[in-house]
Amino acid sequence: MRFEVTAGGGGPLTGRVVVADAVTGRPMTRAAVRGTRWTLDVPRDWPSSLYVARFHDDRPETPEPERDPEHEVWFAVRAARPATASAVLVSIPFATWRAYHRAGQPGRSIYYAEEPGRAARVSFTDPGGGPPPERWEEPLLRWLPEAGYPVEFCSGLDLDDGRELLSAYRLLIVNGHDEYWSAGMRDSVEEFVRRGGNLAVFAGNTAWWQMRLEDGGRTMVCHRDATTDPVAATDPRRTTVEWSSSPVDRPENSMTGVSFRNGAGSWGAGMSLIGRESYTVRFADHWVFEGTGLGDGDAFARGALGYETDAAELDWSSGVPRATGRDGTPRSFAVLATADLRHWRTYGQGGWATMGVFRLGAGTVFNAATINWGRALDDPAVDRVTRNVLDRLGGAVPVPSWHTVGRATGVRALAACEGLLFAVAEDGRTLLHREPCDQNLPWTACPPVPGGPEPEIRCLAAPREACHPTPLALLAVGTDDRLLVRDPVPGPAPWTPAGTVPAGTTALAMCDNTLFAVTPHDDTLHHRPALRPEAPWTALGPAGKAVSLAVLNARLYACGPDGLLTRPPVTTEAPFAPAGAFPAATALAAYAGRLLAATDDGLLVSHRPRSVATG
Repeated sequence: MRFEVTAGGGGPLTGRVVVADAVTGRPMTRAAVRGTRWTLDVPRDWPSSLYVARFHDDRPETPEPERDPEHEVWFAVRAARPATASAVLVSIPFATWRAYHRAGQPGRSIYYAEEPGRAARVSFTDPGGGPPPERWEEPLLRWLPEAGYPVEFCSGLDLDDGRELLSAYRLLIVNGHDEYWSAGMRDSVEEFVRRGGNLAVFAGNTAWWQMRLEDGGRTMVCHRDATTDPVAATDPRRTTVEWSSSPVDRPENSMTGVSFRNGAGSWGAGMSLIGRESYTVRFADHWVFEGTGLGDGDAFARGALGYETDAAELDWSSGVPRATGRDGTPRSFAVLATADLRHWRTYGQGGWATMGVFRLGAGTVFNAATINWGRALDDPAVDRVTRNVLDRLGGAVPVPSWHTVGRATGVRALAACEGLLFAVAEDGRTLLHREPCDQNLPWTACPPVPGGPEPEIRCLAAPREACHPTPLALLAVGTDDRLLVRDPVPGPAPWTPAGTVPAGTTALAMCDNTLFAVTPHDDTLHHRPALRPEAPWTALGPAGKAVSLAVLNARLYACGPDGLLTRPPVTTEAPFAPAGAFPAATALAAYAGRLLAATDDGLLVSHRPRSVATG
């Protein structure tokens, strides 16, 4: 690394430089500086980390002066061989640090936002540009090694063309205040997650502005205004405005799950509010809260919220917050905790904070949705949540293949149809429904049909697709061994007889115009054509002790005492084969590429099968 240095008067420097590991505080090298240039050859044994070089002249200074950012150079050292020491990569937000440096000085800073003299271009080679005085990133960076988590580091700018770099890692951490992202950064990170990598955002106001890099990465450009950015007419997707604004129209929450548009900000005198606010738990059964001892409605993470937070647009109509998805938040987003910060309007921007997790392709994204998360790590619950995220998404512990998406106490049957998940309650007659999503939504009873008792039901099923001339419908087996059909609606609808099933049937499924049934007394799988009610049932062979059946991606799945089993939906003998780990469960269903199960301990769990060997 080559440094150009001058003394305060602009002449050659006579002094010294101290380079320290900014994470551990350990001095790494000291050297005399004479002249206007100094070169650092980074030793091969230096660990990947964040470093700071501080230059001093030879004048005696007692006491030590305040930190002068003009005399510091901050830099990240990447691992020579990525992921050698850790599968976790931490990104340092140099673009955001540089954007705020010299705020208010005309032509020298991106800030302040509405000042006509603000700069649209700033150079990374200018003096300064380290972390702001609040040091939002520092607490988590220092906690990681103390908590036993080795990590490797990169500059956020490395992600601009970071596909190869990221491919070596299991988890990328975004920390503190990482507000400025280029299109290349977003493309690299989103592709990384979609391919099976994971993203943990312990930050707020994330990816709010689009910037772009020029001059070989030496210059950051951010006009913050489409009318003054020359690329708006030639390459509109790279226009330097908010990611959610025209002509970019690429909301950041499609990557992060949440946005500052729905979040809150408290500035100036309002900064004191940071220490007073807490999160409220909304989904205590989720793996993120494992081991915290928290329950739904409990407060935790006091002091973590501020000074800017991110949030998703929420629907509270069911009594549990649910992301609407209208603002760009993925539909798989599960709300874990919320904070109502609408009173922050007095000091800036009123809004919410929304902690959550969602799937993006083959990967998972967790978002703490606040800049100040690291300063609450002395809270045992915050400590444990952070560990749960790092352990699960970073690959330090085996990842459970099933995760909780709600409660299913007393549920004896499941089936998904026309965007709803249906269940039969413990009494065998009450039909329940909820969305088949990852949020812990409550079950709602379908109103009974007036004029008579509902039939008692052993099991449910539903075809994935309609088969002419039969429309989509819920299928059920009554205790009198009758096949029943019902419209898949949440309102009242009658059950209509549609034939018979083998005596004692307790599991039913439909695939490729074929009905499959299991009789437990002889452990036999049977079939008949779905569109021929008069056709006899034919035995296919052993049913693998199945207690429930479901169809996913043209395969039969069964659950029972031997775990999860699968076989093709053929009408010839084909044994069930093991299909991976499975919790003890009473009912199984399938929807949108996932299996859903009601466990013996009253939970509703979900699973995405990776692949099934065939042949």
